[in-house]
Amino acid sequence: MSQLSGRWKVGLMLAMTTALLWGILPIALKNVMATLDPITTTFFRFALAALLLTPYFLKRNGYGGRARMGSKLRSPRLLLQLLAAGLLLVGNYAMFIMGLDKTTAEAAQLMIQVAPMLLLLSGVWLFGERLSKLQWLGAGAFACGLGLFFYPHIHDVFIATTSYGIGILMVLVAAVLWTGYAIMQKSLLKEFSSQETMVVFYWIGTMVFLPFSDFSTLPQLSNLQWGLLAFCGLNTLIAYGSFAEALAHIEASKVSAILALTPLITVATVHLIPITGLVVEPITLLSLVGALLVVSGSMTTALCKPNK
Repeated sequence: MSQLSGRWKVGLMLAMTTALLWGILPIALKNVMATLDPITTTFFRFALAALLLTPYFLKRNGYGGRARMGSKLRSPRLLLQLLAAGLLLVGNYAMFIMGLDKTTAEAAQLMIQVAPMLLLLSGVWLFGERLSKLQWLGAGAFACGLGLFFYPHIHDVFIATTSYGIGILMVLVAAVLWTGYAIMQKSLLKEFSSQETMVVFYWIGTMVFLPFSDFSTLPQLSNLQWGLLAFCGLNTLIAYGSFAEALAHIEASKVSAILALTPLITVATVHLIPITGLVVEPITLLSLVGALLVVSGSMTTALCKPNK
């Protein structure tokens, strides 16, 4: 295990950068999708990330690194694992953005927080890991928070199955798919670097979304929307890079706790900054308490690890 640099201020800044970028991402996506459909939007995100990361990867790894990766890809087992993990990530992106298209940025951002919680619980179910009492309390607070936030929409989700309700369920499916991807990624990182896997995943996403993309509405995009589309593509690279670099300076549990603030950044942004055409969740005492419980529950499960 590599030593932390001890530069905790740098790590904190990088983790906050990631949280900020991920917090405003759904807002930018909603603006772009006022003109561009969700699948085409996601194609551009993957394609831009793939086109920018590939040259950097090839230059940094050199011939030797490319040859080592090529030899590993000759293994049918590793190739199938990479493909499966890539398709799970593609499914996560697709379900999230289609769900986001039907619901609000705040609701989608809160529901997708189920993903890291499921990953934590999968460690208990699949790998026999142990959670502290405080972590279980945090998980309970998280679940109660989701229930409080979405309580006004229970009828939409479970009875009327409105567009909003379907969107929430799609984001929930996205969280489940991400959990499957993360479990497989954990195994793949024993053979590949994170950069190697992400290059492959970005190209898988580009190839999968290309046949289903509709470029006929591109001329209708405003200059602002073009800028936001570029931001959405760059967001993944910059946020992921900041996240990876933050782990070199501070503990993963502290990075996870900071990233738990992401939903609050989304909620604060949409309510403090007027954005034309953006539908926002009405803030009530119940929804505010729910959002705070989701965040505090996530932070507790990230930080309160059992003593070894």
